[in-house]
Amino acid sequence: MIIKKSPAEIDQMAAAGEILVRTMDLLAGKIRPGVTTAELDAAAEKYIRSQGATPAFKGYRGFPGSTCLSPNDMVVHGIPGKFKLSRGDILSVDIGVIKDGWVADAARTFPVGEVSAVAAKLLDVTEGSLFAAVEQCRPGNRLGDVSHAVQEFVEAQGLSIVRSLVGHGIGRDMHEEPQIPNYGPAGKGPVLEEGMVLAVEPMVNAGRHMVRMGDDGWSIFSQDGSLAAHFEFTIAVTADGPRILTPWHHPEAAASAPAAA
Repeated sequence: MIIKKSPAEIDQMAAAGEILVRTMDLLAGKIRPGVTTAELDAAAEKYIRSQGATPAFKGYRGFPGSTCLSPNDMVVHGIPGKFKLSRGDILSVDIGVIKDGWVADAARTFPVGEVSAVAAKLLDVTEGSLFAAVEQCRPGNRLGDVSHAVQEFVEAQGLSIVRSLVGHGIGRDMHEEPQIPNYGPAGKGPVLEEGMVLAVEPMVNAGRHMVRMGDDGWSIFSQDGSLAAHFEFTIAVTADGPRILTPWHHPEAAASAPAAA
């Protein structure tokens, strides 16, 4: 069952999203060669808790970190630890925040200094596909319109959608119905209605789409070792159009009014 939220509840999710965005900004300022993912994770947890919120990922199904930090060919679910960033790396930063019982979830992939042309294209295309998906998060559209927008944008650039991982509904629980694939035909699936809140998260490989599980039971890598990127927003479907509740891209009105992506 898809749980719809009231405008007041969406505002509460946006409050969690504001803390998430400030946390993302904090880490953006710390991502540089020589920094470890454990150091980034500690900074994120300290800040989130200082805001009267809690890290949504900490302890979730046994996950040990407060953030998921996934470098290079790791698609998602990277456990923070001793990995030290080097110039030319890319790092996917996935953050979840719980505030007053409501969850916000978002991700960005950052370049570490100057990166290769392949990496730069991967980041641009994956981010662009997320904004293409945002535009489809409108009442009367179907969930398949969101999925298809991502696939069409990515595959037109010769990159590959990770097909075995999906986005999700979100609210008081981090993972609610519906599941949101990043591929598929337009015009299919549930009709989007006012009050639905979706965590839309394109995951894209520079090579082929297949992935493999890491030895730690959490991290997921591109099977062919190609670079991977992950971008995500929490988006509310409103009568006035899509409202981005985790606006790490920083348009001033995004957290308080419908967003034009």
